[in-house]
Amino acid sequence: MKPPRHIAIIMDGNGRWAKERGLPRMKGHEKGADTLRAVVEECGELGVEFLTVYAFSTENWSRPKAEINALMKLLELFIEQETPELLRQGVRLQAIGRLTDLPESCQQALHRAIERTAHGQKLTLILALSYSGRTEITDAVKSIVREVQAGHIDSGMIDPELISRHLYTRVYPDPDLLIRTSGEMRLSNFLLWQLSYTEIVITSRLWPDFGKEALGEAIEEFHRRHRRFGGV
Repeated sequence: MKPPRHIAIIMDGNGRWAKERGLPRMKGHEKGADTLRAVVEECGELGVEFLTVYAFSTENWSRPKAEINALMKLLELFIEQETPELLRQGVRLQAIGRLTDLPESCQQALHRAIERTAHGQKLTLILALSYSGRTEITDAVKSIVREVQAGHIDSGMIDPELISRHLYTRVYPDPDLLIRTSGEMRLSNFLLWQLSYTEIVITSRLWPDFGKEALGEAIEEFHRRHRRFGGV
C-alpha cells in the first residue's frame, strides 16, 4: 500500500521529555533532532514524497533568549551536519516561513544546504522556520492586493486556487497526513489553509520517543481512514 504523498508533523514534547528525566531542555531538543534524522530516513525508504516539519514557530521567539540562541545554534549545526547525509539519501531540503527572522549564520547555512541538495529526488524535506499559518495567509492576501492594484489580476479572479498559489507552500501539494506528538489536540497555527482535508493522527508519544515504528503506526491509521473530501 502506498504511503501518504505528503506528511506534516508537529514535533512536540522535547521540553517535557527532558523534564521527565531531570535534564536541561536543550537535551530534549538534541534528542528531538536525532528523531527527525530517523524519521527523514524512514520517509525516504517508504516512498513519501514530501515531509513538512514544524521546526520553529513565530510564537517560539517569545521563549527565553538563552533557549532561542541555543536552538538557533542547534538548527545551524543540524543543517550543516546533515547536509552530506541528505545528499546521500537523495533528499531535497526546502524551508518556509519568515526566514529573514533567523540569525544571519542560520540563513546562510540554510541557503547553502538548499542549494547543495537542490537535485534530490527521493524526498523533499520542508522545514517550517519562524512560521505562522496566520502570517502566511496574511502575506498571501497582501500579495494578491498588490497584484490587483497593479492591474495584473481582477478581484473577480480571486478563488481558493489563486490564494493557494500565493502561499509559502505554492509549489507543494497539501499534506495528506498530519501527525502531532505529545497528545496535544490543536494545530498551533500550523498550515491552517493547507490542512483543510488532511487526516490528523495524534499520538501521546513525546517527539524524542517517536521513531520509525510510531511513524508506521500513524501511516497504518491513515490507511484505515476513508477520505471523502466532503462527499459521501
